[in-house]
Amino acid sequence: MKADKLLQEAEQIRDHVLRERRTLHQMPGTGFNISDTLAFVRQELTEMGLQPTDCGRAGLVALVGGKRPGKVFLLRADMDALPIREEADVDFASHNGRMHACGHDLHTAMLLGAARLLKAHEDEIDGTVKLMFQPAEEIFEGSHDMIEAGLLENPKVDAALMIHVMAGMPFPAGTVVVSAPGVSAPAADYFEIKVQGKGCHGSMPNTGVDPLTAAAHILIALQELHSRELAMGDRAVLTIGTMNAGTAANVIPDTAVMGGSLRTFDEETRAFLKQRMTEIAQCTARAFRAEADITFGSGCPTLVNDKELSICCGQYMKELLGQGKAFSVAELNAMGGGSSSKTAGSEDFAYVSQEVPSLMLALAAGQPEKGYCYPQHHPMAKFDESVLPGGSAVYAWTALRWLQDHKA
Repeated sequence: MKADKLLQEAEQIRDHVLRERRTLHQMPGTGFNISDTLAFVRQELTEMGLQPTDCGRAGLVALVGGKRPGKVFLLRADMDALPIREEADVDFASHNGRMHACGHDLHTAMLLGAARLLKAHEDEIDGTVKLMFQPAEEIFEGSHDMIEAGLLENPKVDAALMIHVMAGMPFPAGTVVVSAPGVSAPAADYFEIKVQGKGCHGSMPNTGVDPLTAAAHILIALQELHSRELAMGDRAVLTIGTMNAGTAANVIPDTAVMGGSLRTFDEETRAFLKQRMTEIAQCTARAFRAEADITFGSGCPTLVNDKELSICCGQYMKELLGQGKAFSVAELNAMGGGSSSKTAGSEDFAYVSQEVPSLMLALAAGQPEKGYCYPQHHPMAKFDESVLPGGSAVYAWTALRWLQDHKA
């Protein structure tokens, strides 16, 4: 199989992949509540001759190949959207109060396109390609749920790849950036701090315990962690995004509740900050005669890119797309196009990367100067659909070439 032939075949299914993307865009679901999307993907896979199986609460897995002995390569696409009302000026906008503002509809359509390409060359696959269609990425729960349900077994996965489209990248649409080895996306933890005081009349504060005073001092104390308890090279972001208490201006409430998020680039810093956040919240609350409990909810670990897979994929992308549309992070740094492969956004494919050699690719899907001015997660975000055939080819070519290079 030659790269130029695969690109030609991907171009031939452009209209099909475009239709799939627009259909998916108009039926967004969030979290695990993606029944319409799930039914559509299952139907598309079945019609192309594959046998999708349920995996976890709302995931699908399908296998392509297996006619020749070899390893197993996993390709992942996430399917969930965001609870955002769409304002983008497109004639296929969503009208159900949810929106594919992060591009997951493109990921799913591109992987469906890759499935078609791989199915057409099933006899040439040196091993097996496992297709992972995942829910609940935005809440960092879908990948872990599928792993718990056996995603990486039967057959056992040897390596894995994900693609993420990126709006606002300063590169022509369809350009691929291969992540450098090591961590490229931080661990994420959502948390809630509940401060318990004692409510009373606002004119008699001495008869109660003000949870808002304690909460305010906790918020300020938490900001000292970064400036006084982390080394210069440690990277972390701690954000308090909500603070809620009371319903009347002349009443001191019983409780105050704060919600926030923590992002860290290594597990040691992550564990240290969670411990110190707990100590600061509890001890600061006690200083003001209140009590505080901190609860860490959904989250994900760091996404780690495998060195060997990063090197291989850099070569594969140049074979497929040419020198001008495929770059490693090191090449971009040398050209002055960036200084790090790390991003601030977390990604729950991290759970897969903690189990098997994995890699994340960034696919440029909209230059600001061409009208793609809004970032991911914005109600007016748009993506350049011209990347769809190339994205399908990137998925398929990476799997084909890696399996070829690693056949028994």
